[in-house]
Amino acid sequence: MQADQFVAKTEALAPVITAHADQAERERRLPAPVAAAFAREGLYRVAAPRACHGHEADPLTQMRVIEAASRIDGSAGWNLMIGIETFGLVAPGLATCPELIEDPLVVMASSTAAVGRAERVAGGWRVRGQWQFVSGIHNASIFGATVRLFDGDEPVDAVNRYAVVPAENYEIVDTWHVSGLRGSGSHDVRIDDALVPDERIIVTLGGAVGDGPLGRIPLGTRLAYNKVAVALGIARAGIDAFMDLASAKTGRFSDRKVRERPFAQRALAMAEARLLGVRASVFELLASHWDKIVAGEKLTARDRALFQIVCSDAVLGAADAVDAIAEAAGTTANQIGHPLERICRDVRVVRQHFTVAPHHIEDGGRVLLGLPAQGLMLAGLGN
Repeated sequence: MQADQFVAKTEALAPVITAHADQAERERRLPAPVAAAFAREGLYRVAAPRACHGHEADPLTQMRVIEAASRIDGSAGWNLMIGIETFGLVAPGLATCPELIEDPLVVMASSTAAVGRAERVAGGWRVRGQWQFVSGIHNASIFGATVRLFDGDEPVDAVNRYAVVPAENYEIVDTWHVSGLRGSGSHDVRIDDALVPDERIIVTLGGAVGDGPLGRIPLGTRLAYNKVAVALGIARAGIDAFMDLASAKTGRFSDRKVRERPFAQRALAMAEARLLGVRASVFELLASHWDKIVAGEKLTARDRALFQIVCSDAVLGAADAVDAIAEAAGTTANQIGHPLERICRDVRVVRQHFTVAPHHIEDGGRVLLGLPAQGLMLAGLGN
């Protein structure tokens, strides 16, 4: 399937996503009909290997799909992004238990935000722990819990793994009390005492790769570009909303439409310039890196540093664009119920995510100057 077809499938879901966006905001979770639509159209599995019932779409296609969903609704886009990452990075590790994802409607969630304990017992492993930031967990039927294996009081080794647990063996803990991306449903998951058989203890995020070029992308790179896509989609939705507002709203103490104000004109122009610029830089560099990977080349430390820099700057740029138009929109951008109010909250959450946080820009600069990286994104993931 071509990239445009995946994007068209995503855009065609706009009515169902939009119809449930306010419900997602109220309930702090993605409504089931939206998740079911993503699964039905095969969008969660865009990046999964074909051997794992996926499409193995290239990185730019993944970004365009996530961007399209996020333009409709940020929380829905975030959920789709997490699903794409989960199936793309975890599905290859399910070779010992492929029956768990044979049904195309199965949704999987996972978390690396904490490390639980798995103790060796007869028949497998007893798992317990609590994991944070499990986006989309309400729609998942299986959960990948990061654990460390123990035999008695002794750790088996120093390697983290996933314990893959069905929904009946875990509890969703209501912890996602936030302002931005409320509908992502990134609650905690608690497991008190679940027996997990050996075949469902698998390698953790990115630990198993398929035979194709997607498996050769450094993990840090892969975790960064999809977050960028969410921010780009949200910011584009912000510009869309501002265009509508500027054509309809007459400013207070004025007889002119907002669009006639020079300040608004400049704000829109600068927002477009910033957003188009960061999008182009990420897409161009990702395309170049993808060509190298397909050709069998390995990305250099400089390649990875440059890409991390443009990814972190891209989410800053998306937030900058939204800030500019929100200022020009006046108090309307702060009114609950107006699209810009939610968009302003949502885009800032992406900027705060560890994988694209602004402090990585400095670490990337270190690498460009010939110094060793210090942060996890460049020094740890994917080397």
